[in-house]
Amino acid sequence: MKTLVEDYDLVVVGAGHAGCEAALAGARLGLNTVMFTVSVDSIALMPCNPNVGGSSKGHLVRELDALGGEMGKNIDKTFIQSKMLNCSKGPAVHSLRAQADKQAYSNEMRKTLENTPNLTIKQGEVTKLLVEDGKIKGVKTYSGAIYNCKAVVLCTGTYLKARCIYGDVSNYTGPNGLQAANYLTDSLKELGIEMFRFKTGTPARIAGNTIDYSKMEEQFGDERVVPFSFSTNPEDVQIEQKSCWLTYTNEKTHEIIRANLDRSPLYSGMIEGTGPRYCPSIEDKVVRFADKNRHQVFIEPEGLYTNEMYIGGMSSSLPEDVQEEMYHSVPGLEHAKIVKNAYAIEYDCINPRQLYPTLEFKKIKGLFSGGQFNGSSGYEEAAAQGLIAGINAAMEVKGQEQLILDRSEAYIGVLIDDLVTKENHEPYRMMTSRAEYRLLLRQDNADLRLRKKGYQVGLISEEEYQKILAKEEQIKKEIERVEHTNIGANKEVQALLESYNSTPLKSGTTLAELIRRPELSYEAIKPLDKERSELPWDVQEQVDINIKYDGYIRRQLKQVEQFKKLEAKKIPVDLDYEKVGSLRIEARQKLEAYRPISIGQASRISGVSPADISVLLVYLSSAR
Repeated sequence: MKTLVEDYDLVVVGAGHAGCEAALAGARLGLNTVMFTVSVDSIALMPCNPNVGGSSKGHLVRELDALGGEMGKNIDKTFIQSKMLNCSKGPAVHSLRAQADKQAYSNEMRKTLENTPNLTIKQGEVTKLLVEDGKIKGVKTYSGAIYNCKAVVLCTGTYLKARCIYGDVSNYTGPNGLQAANYLTDSLKELGIEMFRFKTGTPARIAGNTIDYSKMEEQFGDERVVPFSFSTNPEDVQIEQKSCWLTYTNEKTHEIIRANLDRSPLYSGMIEGTGPRYCPSIEDKVVRFADKNRHQVFIEPEGLYTNEMYIGGMSSSLPEDVQEEMYHSVPGLEHAKIVKNAYAIEYDCINPRQLYPTLEFKKIKGLFSGGQFNGSSGYEEAAAQGLIAGINAAMEVKGQEQLILDRSEAYIGVLIDDLVTKENHEPYRMMTSRAEYRLLLRQDNADLRLRKKGYQVGLISEEEYQKILAKEEQIKKEIERVEHTNIGANKEVQALLESYNSTPLKSGTTLAELIRRPELSYEAIKPLDKERSELPWDVQEQVDINIKYDGYIRRQLKQVEQFKKLEAKKIPVDLDYEKVGSLRIEARQKLEAYRPISIGQASRISGVSPADISVLLVYLSSAR
């Protein structure tokens, strides 16, 4: 019996948000790429929330776009509502979030993939990795077909040995009732890869025409929409937006949940996997936050094509009859018809400490991975990892230097560094508080930080590269002009200051000094600036932020200098830690397990103390 054998440069396993970015990156960088999915109809599927971005996640999407990824462009084409979050706070935590038309999002991404040169899409289940002498050689599918390749990116999402659960109902399927991938885990274990069992969950979907919106607070999008992608024309995203709605649980809801906790698989022991601490189910919230008498519930449209509404904030794995009673206790949902029950999903993933910061496996050359398979949660975290894994797989095949973003350069750097250096016993979620240098890593300057790296890699065009150079020059010149433009304490100046409740001037000052006042801005002082030329809004934004936060930015840049010194001190990957005298046993074990690539990375490993780092520095110095 003959077996199908085909040759490719790159195999991508999975077509979720990580798989799409990995496959596009590989193909766009010239690799003959094949992407496998259990269902072609599930490409870029949004099995849970119908949105992209959010606090810190918006940063990831804009960084991904700056590097040449697709998610930002795709959501700009398919969103139905958009909001900049945290606008009452400083620019470091401003984050873009858009409601997606789920079907349109998936269709648009599929269209992009299908029309990308060098990229083949295959429906089929990869069941085995083919490895020789510690190097990936190919994959085998359920049908027995062999696909030889030079690199593989695993982006299996929540499909590996997936099990969906609510009440005592347990289905061995992937999300949305799709086929699970049941065989690849065994192949990974045979190769000595350590696996975890994690869980996540999703709320019910409810028929929109059975909801009483008069009992809810309407939530509107921004009047002026800011696009995710730096390539999108801002005028193209000024569309008519759909509303979302806000309601709350109440004591009756909580009583129903408490009375049925013994029937919850989360508490009965039926669920084995560890769930995300920062995205708990409603039953978990009621138990953990017993002092709260209500929780927010967001009613969000799934798209223009459907009547289904997503019940954000009420994910659950309670039995079907309890779900009916629980949702009906919420104001506005008294007569709601459930279209899809809420459920929890368990799946296999890896311990990510087995990866280098390039997302390549330490044990197997040419094998990379990204997304929820790496123990993270969320579409945005997945897409960011998929892009980096795809870029580095391509660099590996082409024999070029791989891309590593550090913690001072990008939220993507923070995300990957946390995954590969910290002990993660639950699905990892990105948050602004995880980034030490968040004033430098704002969502508004992602293009200025990362566009050049995308160009060096080969995913950003010459035209886009020249645009960023021109933008940098405009910002620099305008800051210099404003810093050196003096202004007197005349009547016009005093009148404008008074209108903003700002202290009058006693003597002359510069325009920059006025901008630094909390109540003023680059835009506010426009009437006083007679020499100002009209600049693009994004240039004006950078001028305002860089002047207003100049002192804080300088301080963080000094901190980054110290950080970079430790990152620059490289550790040989084959270092024998047994030979490093005076290292504590725990530190030696941790360093042996994680195999850090730099002193900086070693210093962030739990169980490695500053004293251990000093010992390591002395040893490396003497070894040289």
